[in-house]
Amino acid sequence: MSDPIDPRTAQIRAVYVISVAAELAGVHPQTLRIYERKGLLEPARTQGGSRRYSDADIHHLRRIQALTDEGLNLAGVKRVLELEARVAELEAELARVRAEAVDAVAAAHRSYRRDLVPVRQAVTRYDDAAQVIRRLAGQ
Repeated sequence: MSDPIDPRTAQIRAVYVISVAAELAGVHPQTLRIYERKGLLEPARTQGGSRRYSDADIHHLRRIQALTDEGLNLAGVKRVLELEARVAELEAELARVRAEAVDAVAAAHRSYRRDLVPVRQAVTRYDDAAQVIRRLAGQ
């Protein structure tokens, strides 16, 4: 099933009632209640206690459906979703650490001493070196 909702840009506000959310996800409203009882989904609640679903919730429901269509039971789906969330956390942390490492290397390069002046070095033949030493010694 093609998913037109991109979870990165999905609407965060929970605006869909359970019947609309179920229709958008292609499941029965009772299925949403079961998913909530099993801890697979946490819809927002109004002050009156009615469930409200966001675009991100709809995307999440579609992911659950895809996993159950592949043959996983709800316990397996819950574990897969937990692992996917953990992988996402670790990828974000890895990206942060890599950025810090790049910054640290750049800072180290910036800290190199710039006040050192290169010394001119000339190649001197050995015979000439002996003459220079004698001259410096005053001979």
